[in-house]
Amino acid sequence: MIPAIRVSGLVKTYPARPPVEAVRGLDLEVNVGECFGLLGPNGAGKTTTLEIIEGLLDPTAGEVEILGLKWGTNDTEIRNKIGISLQETRLSDKLTVRETVTLFRSFYSVGIAPDEAIGRVSLEEKVNAYVDKLSGGQRQRLAVATALVGDPELLFLDEPTTGLDPQSRRQLWDVIRSIKERGRTVVITTHYMDEAERLCDRVAVIDHGKVIALGTPAELIARVGGEHVIDLDIDPTSSVHPRTAELSNLPTVNSVREEGDHVTITASEPHRALPALLDLVRTAGVKIAGLTTRTATLEDVFVTLTGRHLRDES
Repeated sequence: MIPAIRVSGLVKTYPARPPVEAVRGLDLEVNVGECFGLLGPNGAGKTTTLEIIEGLLDPTAGEVEILGLKWGTNDTEIRNKIGISLQETRLSDKLTVRETVTLFRSFYSVGIAPDEAIGRVSLEEKVNAYVDKLSGGQRQRLAVATALVGDPELLFLDEPTTGLDPQSRRQLWDVIRSIKERGRTVVITTHYMDEAERLCDRVAVIDHGKVIALGTPAELIARVGGEHVIDLDIDPTSSVHPRTAELSNLPTVNSVREEGDHVTITASEPHRALPALLDLVRTAGVKIAGLTTRTATLEDVFVTLTGRHLRDES
């Protein structure tokens, strides 16, 4: 089967002194029918990569295929097969919801009825409402409707839920799931790790212009140190801190990361690691402010791979 997206040896260099290499030989493949997430801090090359795939930027080198087609050769055909919802889609405040979607429908040679696109994002009750009267969540869903009205085979959603309240976020999650259930391909960028874990079949972590990790959320979590995390908060008044080497030698511990008075420990068997940890801090005389255990997340994966918290970079 032809992939929805195939990127090979992608390079983007901006003229400067010295030249800025935003993307450095990036390779990527997205399968038809999957929800694929692109994760990366600002300056990592994620946005540049996405804009090249969407046809908004020309690459310096490399190849990009969209549904077996190439930019520069099949531009019109590609544009009729993709939909794009930007992080901040600027829509006219003085158009109604129906008028807005009808306008976007006119941009495509084929597509679905505007009211059908509105129904897919559950905005039927707002068809005659003006854009400036919509809530933030309703505006985001309207932006998705404008991307859906061309009935795209491939949909790009850039930070679709940024700034939304929890209820609005989950409403958009349902919209994205319904798109995928129709067999369409969805590519999303997000700063919310729980969003990527719940929606994406696979994710790619991009840093320094290259893909540094690729797989299902579960695969990436397992790859960087197991499924369990122990968070240890040391009392700032404690004169003693446990040594990283000592923590690393505890039973089933896979990794140790220290950030000031906070220590994050990944362990494959927390029921063995936790008692040994408590023995260690008690013997050493370490004062503890807090101790919790939890399941590892994509946030842990990201910090382990890049040394940064993704949402801190937004």
